[in-house]
Amino acid sequence: MSGSDVLGGDAVRREARDKVTGRARYAAEAYSPGRAYAWPVAAGIPRGRVTSIDSGPALALPGVLAVLTHDNSPRLGPCDDATLAVLQDARVPHRGWYVALVVADTLENARAGAAAVDVSYEAEEHDVRLTGDRPDLYTPEEANGGYPGVRERGDVEVAFAAAEVRVDATYTLTALHNHPMEPHASTAEWRDGRLTVHDSSQGAGTVRDVLAKMFGMDRHDITVVSEHVGGGFGSKGTPRPQVVLAAMAARHTARPVTLALPRRQLAAVVGHRAPTVHRVRIGAGPDGVITALEHDVVTHTSRVREFVEQAAVPARVMYTSPNSRTVHRVAALDVPSPSWMRAPGEASGMYALESAMDELAEAAGIDPVELRMRNEPDAEPDSGRPFSSRGLVACLREGARRFGWEGRDPRPGVRWEGDLLLGTGVAASTYPVLISPSRASAQADADGTYRIAVNATDLGTGARTVLAQIAADALGASLESVRIDIGSTDLPAAPLAGGSAGTASWGWAVHKAASALAVRLSKLPGGVPAGGLTVTADTKAETSQEPPYARHAFGAVFAEVQVDAVTGEVRVRRLLGIYAAGRILNSRTARSQFIGGMTMGLGMALTEGSTMDPAFGDFAECDLALYHVPVSADVPVVQADWIEEDDPHLNPMGSKGIGEIGIVGTAAAIGNAVHHAVGARLREPPLTPDKVLAHLHRTRAASPGR
Repeated sequence: MSGSDVLGGDAVRREARDKVTGRARYAAEAYSPGRAYAWPVAAGIPRGRVTSIDSGPALALPGVLAVLTHDNSPRLGPCDDATLAVLQDARVPHRGWYVALVVADTLENARAGAAAVDVSYEAEEHDVRLTGDRPDLYTPEEANGGYPGVRERGDVEVAFAAAEVRVDATYTLTALHNHPMEPHASTAEWRDGRLTVHDSSQGAGTVRDVLAKMFGMDRHDITVVSEHVGGGFGSKGTPRPQVVLAAMAARHTARPVTLALPRRQLAAVVGHRAPTVHRVRIGAGPDGVITALEHDVVTHTSRVREFVEQAAVPARVMYTSPNSRTVHRVAALDVPSPSWMRAPGEASGMYALESAMDELAEAAGIDPVELRMRNEPDAEPDSGRPFSSRGLVACLREGARRFGWEGRDPRPGVRWEGDLLLGTGVAASTYPVLISPSRASAQADADGTYRIAVNATDLGTGARTVLAQIAADALGASLESVRIDIGSTDLPAAPLAGGSAGTASWGWAVHKAASALAVRLSKLPGGVPAGGLTVTADTKAETSQEPPYARHAFGAVFAEVQVDAVTGEVRVRRLLGIYAAGRILNSRTARSQFIGGMTMGLGMALTEGSTMDPAFGDFAECDLALYHVPVSADVPVVQADWIEEDDPHLNPMGSKGIGEIGIVGTAAAIGNAVHHAVGARLREPPLTPDKVLAHLHRTRAASPGR
């Protein structure tokens, strides 16, 4: 491909062959001579304190080098994230909190040593129950992302009471877990006063800065490498305990140390999507146009660190709502600390909002697609700012056309195919456009090749490939002539991969550096100097100003399901997502991202759920045997596409983030399809057979001849 046609093409991922052949090396595979292995010991009580730790039995085992506890671990400096203050005192804030770390010559010996550590506790009463009527709920000043905890316009109570069509529904969502294919892992080594860490992270720069603060070091004496990362979905967006523990163990033993967290422990230490209880009230006229909209969200946070899922925020963006109230309320419990999971806020908040919109459509007797189009706002309802672009209506229309929505029988519970009930549903999706300052360098070499350097992270999204396409386009060069270096703090500083902001942020800096290099090269009649020519760019000035536009990606998801009237099993026959996300920079990787998000949304709707055991004080579904992620057989037909969208108010590429919008709305579309199939509204996903069967007898009784 040449520079004129490379951007937007379906270029194959650059690291694909290395990954399938095993040449790609991940954090736990960073080898150094004399490397040791660590295994953590998790707290066996839900709350209290450690009274004693007997390390003797572990130290007596073959190969065990050390047992770190709060009595002998290196002292750490202060950190804004209290979940990283590991092995610093005797407290146990929740079950699964790390109380010791065993280091040994092999992984097997480290695991055996951890099993031999004898820990005694003084247990305290604990509370892990989340309900919407707890007396100790409080309203936070801010939710995740810096959004106000409460926003109110007009008079919701008066408008709702006067509305001719009303919906008042409560939706309850369980906790969800990220479970990336690669577990959270780090390899740390101290040498000549410097610390080098290979970490499975979405942002090596953040890891370096946190380690520098906690270990009292100059950040230039630390190198963090995150060259290949096997997924994260938000759980690797901030440093996790394994990187601190690995660095502590390496300093204590004077050997390189690798620590890969056991999957069964991840639910307690790397964050989760917090459970939420949503009450949505919508009032509308007989034409379905909304006059009152209220979204009240109750969620939990830990006592270690406050994290509030911003699930009411999408209701501030989506539909016309002259009278609106959106509220977050929180209970601080003895639970693991929640954190980011793909599309935090939007994924859970839009499940409730889009389910309520479906209920409103039924109550008003209006087609669900038409209802959403009737409530299209002229500007962002919450801020009043004009949208830089808003392709929701176009997505709804195109999706309805491709899906075959026209002629749909709106009556629920009437389509039978043998013992199967069939139904279709729709939901909208949205995600904000986020961009952060970034640096990048572009170098031209005398041999006609180019080198782009930026501390970006590729989680499997194809970042290397897309950044090369952006550079080649700006340089007017072939894609094959551009090399990409990413994933190390020794490269120009860049923000983490999160919030669907990676490509927009890094790509802007790459585009700026490459464009400046192209200009410099055009003024060199003698060609590139023997030593090459390098240009560095910084986008702080361009990205630090508050934009005058409301910038969001939008989409529409359509689903068809079958429900077995005998077993209660729900199967998705087909999913279609149509998105408006600015300019698509790589059609191959973009489609993969959309489909991946939609598949996670399917899991959210039908298979993924995590319950807190009130007596044990921890999540019961703590591994992949109990926490059911969708597999290939669960996803027979998933199609994703996009409309052409030209938005000049974003970045030089005209692109919006696409990593998260695919999950948003998918669960609601499936839930709405299930309602259409069975004639009953199930408001507590995942919609497992036991929940469905409880309603099916009513459908059978109402269907003649069944």
